[in-house]
Amino acid sequence: MYTGFNLEEFISNFVTGRTTSLLDEDLNTYHDNLENKLSNRSVLVIGAAGTIGSSFIKSILRYPVKSLFAIDINENGLTELVRDLRSSSKYILPDTIKTYPISFGDSIFYRILSLEGPFDIIANFAAHKHVRSEKDHYSIEAMLNNNVVKAKHFLDKLVTSPPEHFFCVSTDKAANPVNVMGASKKLMEDLILSYSTKVPITTARFANVAFSNGSLLFGFLERIMKRQPLSSPSDIKRYFLSPEESGELCMLACLLGDSGDIFFPKLDYNQDMIKFSDIGLRLLAELGYIPNVCKTEEDARIFLTNSLNPKEYPIYLFESDTSGEKPFEEFYTAGEEIDETSFFNLGVIKQKKQKELSDVVKIINELDSVIKEENTNNKKIISVLSKYLPTFKYINKGKNLDQRM
Repeated sequence: MYTGFNLEEFISNFVTGRTTSLLDEDLNTYHDNLENKLSNRSVLVIGAAGTIGSSFIKSILRYPVKSLFAIDINENGLTELVRDLRSSSKYILPDTIKTYPISFGDSIFYRILSLEGPFDIIANFAAHKHVRSEKDHYSIEAMLNNNVVKAKHFLDKLVTSPPEHFFCVSTDKAANPVNVMGASKKLMEDLILSYSTKVPITTARFANVAFSNGSLLFGFLERIMKRQPLSSPSDIKRYFLSPEESGELCMLACLLGDSGDIFFPKLDYNQDMIKFSDIGLRLLAELGYIPNVCKTEEDARIFLTNSLNPKEYPIYLFESDTSGEKPFEEFYTAGEEIDETSFFNLGVIKQKKQKELSDVVKIINELDSVIKEENTNNKKIISVLSKYLPTFKYINKGKNLDQRM
């Protein structure tokens, strides 16, 4: 992409600040256990072409699995995944690798599940993950359908023939959510964990994945390739994992957790938080540019046209002013029981009492009714979610991310 630029090294040096994986000690400690659980197992991965799903696949293919079925609506992403796997010497590739560009809600998917299964290990990474995907009731309906409704239908099928391990990814934004995406993921957590006595099921909340598909950092690279200005909030700090660490975390959570466990990375607020804007400025410097900080989007766009120095590059920095943007990250909330001793760099939220499935279904049905009202709007949907989730405090600033450069 860029001559002499190594993205993995940049992430290690300037984003995570870690020269080795956060999870190396846990991977070494549990290596034999992981190998035993993965050897000769059939694996189904949904959302396999995304950054976390593909990283999960790369993590498990360090071990001799029997077969891999990869599902994603992104056909091009699946193609690149296979090329990446087959072009590397780092992975143990099974004889059977099959990819299918379909939705996991489609009837074709359930035919595959029925005729090619049962699968020993199933991991679901198919989700709406961006706060920008909640701009109106149409987008919220799609988010809830993907993050919650499809998951319920899938679990109803799995109950009759459960896998040895089922994993479904969550987000740090499910802890005290301030946006609908986070609330939908908390609802998803409650839903999947209500099945935890019937299906061996775990999930994980974790930090931003550096340069993941569609993320702001990924957007930095896209903007530079297209010779467009960078844009970043100047006041937002976040925790970051590398793509490799994200896959390792999910593998450990999937295979080593007790049913009902929620995993999260142990990260330090003072040492591991970093501003998006600092990463953007450092990236420009590493690529040989002199950052020119602009005051407005228009100034940044004009700068590229008028600048006489091709080494200067515009970056527009601003204070965050969009809805649903949490000022800080957290992985668990007051009252949750935390196990911090079983793993070196992972914490585990232990569920003392699961929500009843009937209670979760009731709120799903209520949301569905509100969404289908002719005059529905975001406020009505948020009201229903707030009633169900007392810790949901929606931050409304009257502007969404699609109104930003």
